[in-house]
Amino acid sequence: MKIKSKILIQKIEKQDYLQDLESIKYSDITNAKLKTIVQKMIQEVIQASKNNSLLQTELVITGQRPATFVLESNIINLPFANYKKITNFRDEDSEYDINIYVEVISEYINISKFRIDLLAPVTDIVAEPDQWIDKLVLIIKDKLTEVRNYNHG
Repeated sequence: MKIKSKILIQKIEKQDYLQDLESIKYSDITNAKLKTIVQKMIQEVIQASKNNSLLQTELVITGQRPATFVLESNIINLPFANYKKITNFRDEDSEYDINIYVEVISEYINISKFRIDLLAPVTDIVAEPDQWIDKLVLIIKDKLTEVRNYNHG
């Protein structure tokens, strides 16, 4: 799946993308519940791909040391909030592969309270969703451990 950066920017400006939000308390997280939520998030990636759409889906974990996990489709590792900077890094008339990025937002993840990592190209997720469900579950568990263990120093 490819998109021109100027089209991507227009879609983000108009909020023309699939959006979803899930919320769960730390105390309610079980492996089964987390996997169910992640399955839904990955299904949304597939649905967005089928509709030739962008995606922003969030998982908010509340309680002590809250954290938000966001999946966004983009051509560069920038959150939608910084979409105006895309043209600093990408030619507006060129087509680029759409990737899914995982953002972690928490006061307890690092000094900037934000982290973004590439999950995979949309085409890879669509081709093998189960593999990416398992990988995303591991990423979320790993980042939650970082959040719980974070020390401002």
